[in-house]
Amino acid sequence: MWAEACALLDQAERRHRRFYELLSVPSDAPVWEPPVNVYSVGAELHVEVALPGARADAVVIEFAPSGLLIETTVAPPSFGAGVNIVRLEIPYGRMRRRIDLPPGRYALLENRLEHGFLFLRLAESSR
Repeated sequence: MWAEACALLDQAERRHRRFYELLSVPSDAPVWEPPVNVYSVGAELHVEVALPGARADAVVIEFAPSGLLIETTVAPPSFGAGVNIVRLEIPYGRMRRRIDLPPGRYALLENRLEHGFLFLRLAESSR
């Protein structure tokens, strides 16, 4: 139980540092953090990122020392003249998400964008 509490405190501290890290980088436009699911299947890690409206050629995936960095930009919807917006909840603009992964080096086995979700399949690399 003590180890679990320490792990949760460590996770909170990393998120706190990442929050201030994002504040220190000047940004012209707001950045939306898309939701993510990460799970393991055998020796592989599967990552699902919600990126509604993103084009596959506009998604950037980078491996960072602590995990993954996913970035893209989605164009805002275009409306004809006389449109009165009642509700606008689907995000657009800059999307960026840092995803912490378990320690290790990873290789990207699969990368596909379907139905507004980016699917990544990773395997631990020996290099």
